[in-house]
Amino acid sequence: MKQITFYLDFISPYTHLAFEKLPEALMGLSYSVTYRPVLLGALLRQHKLLGPAEVPAKREWTYRHVMWLGQQHGVPLQMPVVHPFNPLPLLRLAIAAAQGGDPNRYVCETLLRHVWHGGLDANDPVRLQALREQLAPRLETDDETVKARLRTNTDEAVAAGVFGVPSFVVDGRMFWGLDSLPMLRRYLEGDAWFDGPGWLAQTAGPV
Repeated sequence: MKQITFYLDFISPYTHLAFEKLPEALMGLSYSVTYRPVLLGALLRQHKLLGPAEVPAKREWTYRHVMWLGQQHGVPLQMPVVHPFNPLPLLRLAIAAAQGGDPNRYVCETLLRHVWHGGLDANDPVRLQALREQLAPRLETDDETVKARLRTNTDEAVAAGVFGVPSFVVDGRMFWGLDSLPMLRRYLEGDAWFDGPGWLAQTAGPV
């Protein structure tokens, strides 16, 4: 059985789409998934990248594109009333709900749908409080252990070559984005391409 680490940030609509499509994309294969929240903004800073929402023309395209993809894939998706937003409360809640570890699929699904269903404010205090009561009613989301775990997750992702979300790491190989799911499937199926120059030549660095 292959172990996949799914690096995610709830701020990303592509993460929502990939999360919903992953079971279908990998149907019939033997694998397990660890869901690992990371701070996308920190990944972007580390790699000196701008997020799509930081480039006006790209932001407009991204919002149209994800709405189209949701419609095409049959995944409900409505843009939250404010985007981008500060994802830290949701990331920390995910980790707190797992008592400092990796959240399960139910927790991630709940948080992603909180953001991407209904077109509401992801950081509305009343909605956030309802989430805390549902997922971690007796736990402190601002605990230093929770904050440290999020930093560790993000640092680990950078070390694994992750530069954005959603990203999937398996056997030390990184697959990025919703559109990498077919490629990830072929790797899990044992496609020999991944041991040849198509993959390996691209890791050798510039000529």
